Amino acid sequence: MRDHPHAEDTPTPEIWTGRATNRVQWLLALVGAACLALGIKLAVDSAWTSSVPALAMSVVGCIAAGLLVLFGTLAFVHVDLRLDRECVEVRCGHIGLPRRRIPLSHVAGADFTDLVTPRQWGGWGYRWRPEKGTAVVVRRGEGIVLNLWDGHTFTITVDNAESAVRIIRARLRSITPGTAA
Repeated sequence: MRDHPHAEDTPTPEIWTGRATNRVQWLLALVGAACLALGIKLAVDSAWTSSVPALAMSVVGCIAAGLLVLFGTLAFVHVDLRLDRECVEVRCGHIGLPRRRIPLSHVAGADFTDLVTPRQWGGWGYRWRPEKGTAVVVRRGEGIVLNLWDGHTFTITVDNAESAVRIIRARLRSITPGTAA
């Protein structure tokens, strides 16, 4: 973490919020919408007189692929992080799902990382790798690594991650491990 001469003097807010956004995901959502539109167009404009099974499979395939891509990408257009006195809460996308709530009493420490990439985690989204832990990666850039008392880690890409780490560390000083905050 970089040195901030007056970082210890600044008061910590009751609730800290942060966000990371990936605008490239909108392009993928458009691809999903195009597949969905193609499936609907095939269903409406086709004569349905010959080769009905092939046409039905094409329609269902286009609609299914479109819905999966559309909703799968919209779920990870952005991630919201909310840090209060008791927990760290991570919500993805416009609906807020998937969501994870980690009590601060389960957090052993927090570290700042200046570069989290989708390549490190195998892509965008909610990721798990046995050797690395769990992550929510919506874009390339800075992030927070939470070290949990059970030995696992949880990484989140978020803007202004340094200030979040500073606040988490300040709150961890007043919490006894394994107890409710």
